[in-house]
Amino acid sequence: MSSKLPKEPDHYQDPFGDFRNLMNDFFHKRPVKGFLQSMDEFFQMPFSSFPVQIKELDEKIIITAELPGVKKEQIHIDVLERSITISVKNVEMVIEEDEKKNYFKKSQSTQQLSRNIYLGHIIDEASVKASYQNGLLKIRVPKPKGKQIFISDGEQ
Repeated sequence: MSSKLPKEPDHYQDPFGDFRNLMNDFFHKRPVKGFLQSMDEFFQMPFSSFPVQIKELDEKIIITAELPGVKKEQIHIDVLERSITISVKNVEMVIEEDEKKNYFKKSQSTQQLSRNIYLGHIIDEASVKASYQNGLLKIRVPKPKGKQIFISDGEQ
C-alpha cells in the first residue's frame, strides 16, 4: 500500500545530519567507546548490595536473599509500613601482639550492607516470618486480603 503523504525531495538534507553523524562516530569508536562501556559496567555493579529474589504467590510474598558466609546474628530485618529492609553488619576485630618487641596492635573494620524492598501494600509486621538456612534468608510476608464487593441489580 502506498503512502499518500508527499515525498521529500531527494536533495533535502537534515541540517543537523552532519552533527549527528559526527556525534555517532565519536561515541561508537575507540577509545571513547571503551570508556563508555567501562562506565556502563561500573554502574551496573552492585553497590553495597546482595542478590534478592521476590516471588509473589496468591496469599503471600516470599523474599529470598542470598547471604553466603553470613551468620544469623549479623542479619537485621526492619519492617516498615510498606517496605522491608534487610541489613547485614560484619565487624572484624584483629589483634596483633608481639611480647618480644613490645608490640600490640588492635584494629577493627566494619562493613554494612542493606537492601530495601518496597512491596506497595501495608505490611502487618506481626505476621511477617523469617528463616535463615545455608546462606539463604527467606522472609514470608502475607498479602492483605481485600474485601469483595457485592454487585446489586439496581440502584440502592
